[in-house]
Amino acid sequence: MDYYILPVTGDPWQVFYLPASPDGHAFEARVELRYFPLPDKWILSISDTITGQVYVNQIPVICSYGQVNDLLWPFRHLFRGNGIGSLFCLKAVENPSTQDPSEHNLEEFMILWGDCWPAPSGG
Repeated sequence: MDYYILPVTGDPWQVFYLPASPDGHAFEARVELRYFPLPDKWILSISDTITGQVYVNQIPVICSYGQVNDLLWPFRHLFRGNGIGSLFCLKAVENPSTQDPSEHNLEEFMILWGDCWPAPSGG
C-alpha cells in the first residue's frame, strides 16, 4: 500500500485529487478538507471525481496520539468490505499547539492517505 502525505496549507478550503483502487475498482478520489470555525475543526469529505458519488461526508479530522486511528475505518464496508482507503492524522511537530488540527495550526499535523486499508492479520 502506498501512502501520500497531503500537502495541506492554512487555506480553509482545500481539494486534493488522489488515486484510489479499493477492490480493484480504480477511481480518482476528490478529497475535500474544510475548516469550520464554530467547532474549530477541520472536516473531510471524499467523493468520486467522475461520478460525484460521495463516500465520506464531513468527518472531523482528529489526531492519532500513540495509537493508529484510521479515520476511514468506519467506511470499510464500502466496495465489498475493502473500504475506500485509510486516512491518518499524525503530529508533524513534537508538541502541537492543540490536540487536534485547529484554525491556525493544520501544518503542525500530517495527513496521510492510503488507497486501501490494511487487512487485519490473523491466523
